[in-house]
Amino acid sequence: MEQKPTEHHKRLEYCTTRLQYRQGRELKAVKVYTVASESRHMLVFGVPRVNLHTEIKNKLQCFGKLRSCTCVTTEMAETMELEAFTDVFAVQFDRLEQARRAKQQLDAKQFFGGVLHISYAPERESYQELREKLAQRRKEIAYRIQRNLAEQPPPAKKKRYRNTMIYNSLFY
Repeated sequence: MEQKPTEHHKRLEYCTTRLQYRQGRELKAVKVYTVASESRHMLVFGVPRVNLHTEIKNKLQCFGKLRSCTCVTTEMAETMELEAFTDVFAVQFDRLEQARRAKQQLDAKQFFGGVLHISYAPERESYQELREKLAQRRKEIAYRIQRNLAEQPPPAKKKRYRNTMIYNSLFY
């Protein structure tokens, strides 16, 4: 099954078949992200086309330092069908954690009468950025392992009880 390069940017339908106790307070679209699919590069869909470049940039800067924020509507219109009268912005954050937080807070939220859809854009990363991201993940995992080992109590020593009556009755 060949997947188009822009297939992962489409908004998924909300999951309505989950069990009640697993549903949560808000409906969510179930999607799994791997380390390689998360990215500092993001695409912001659904920004109304009324010259809101500075407003979307200010909104995103609340989550961290931006390296770039450019309108890529014409480029994306060639590869996929876009919502009418909306712009698409390509955004690059300084750190991955900032991009995660921005996606979590702004995805499916109202913005000047439109509903934003934010997706990671790992296809915009260079090979060097991918290497750095994976190396950073390895460091984070090593740190967590060390922290978890330090938090564990030391193993308890085996206590030897010597009851002479029981000891003597077993062997004599």
